[in-house]
Amino acid sequence: MAMSIREFPELIRDFASYKQTIQGCSEKTVTEYLSDLRTFCRYMILNRDGEELTDEAMQNTKIDHLDQAFFASVKTSEIYEFLYYAGNTRGNEACAKSRKLSAIKMFYKFLTVKRNLPMDNPAVNIESPKTKRQLPKYLSVEESVTLLTAVQSDTDSRTRARDYAILTLFLNCGMRLSELAGISLGDMDPQLRSLRVLGKGAKERIVYLNDACRDALVPWLQVRKELHPKPGHEHALFLSGQGQRISVKTVQWMVKKYLSAAGLEYKHYSTHKLRHTAATLMYQTEEVDIRVLKDILGHEQLTTTQIYTHVSDAHMERAVTKNPLASVHIEPAAKQLKDIPPPEDDE
Repeated sequence: MAMSIREFPELIRDFASYKQTIQGCSEKTVTEYLSDLRTFCRYMILNRDGEELTDEAMQNTKIDHLDQAFFASVKTSEIYEFLYYAGNTRGNEACAKSRKLSAIKMFYKFLTVKRNLPMDNPAVNIESPKTKRQLPKYLSVEESVTLLTAVQSDTDSRTRARDYAILTLFLNCGMRLSELAGISLGDMDPQLRSLRVLGKGAKERIVYLNDACRDALVPWLQVRKELHPKPGHEHALFLSGQGQRISVKTVQWMVKKYLSAAGLEYKHYSTHKLRHTAATLMYQTEEVDIRVLKDILGHEQLTTTQIYTHVSDAHMERAVTKNPLASVHIEPAAKQLKDIPPPEDDE
């Protein structure tokens, strides 16, 4: 269902503007906040009116009229009831419920701290639902090579050089999808040693390129010189077939295409799994410190990066074999002492 900012109350519109313009949140992130707050507001209206919470009722309930008095009237118990509804009726897992609660918490923090409105924060003491910590899915070295080979084997593709360069950057640098699509020619240094990307929160960082990346970029840049981008897209590194900056959807489609060609579609990988692959393989070399990996990936908190400290079965096996006692084998001593009879019971 399409979303228009005009369907939201003024206070939520102000919140969205603050998150995007002041805090530098991406459009995708702000859209997720708006979607969760819209669901919460619709639930509150219908639940307070005693209406049935059907999908049709939720979609047709308007929220643009909600004002400061309404948001000030929300009780902590009602937020708990909403989370129960999200889980039991909408089937939201802990992660989705946690995201909805996070949107509510940030919204009320904005109202009470940034706008300094005279109201209590009903969400301030609500703990986030516990989520299962899932290990990131990633391609092995062999699977990564198979994926890259699938691209180079596609001799009928007019975008082979571009697609190979994109996948190579994903697998070697661990950049986000939006970061890759946003790269411009001016972001790369002339020797192709590094490039600049714009990460979450509009934070720039330098991504260093290895030999594989340079070897993949050179052929694409030669092809890129012969193309004629449309006005406004002259500086984009990666172009679509229409001469425009490549979109994230086009990249996602391309990745899915070659995962299928490589026989890996059954694992349900995605562009983000390629980012996981780069991070995991770098960490598993045992030569990349977790703090260095944090900066490579553009994580703000080290705790986010620590998910990559999971180890494979091979690592666990190698750790056991490296135990200093691993080669110690002591032969049993020759029998020297006479058998000592067990003590007799006291009479």
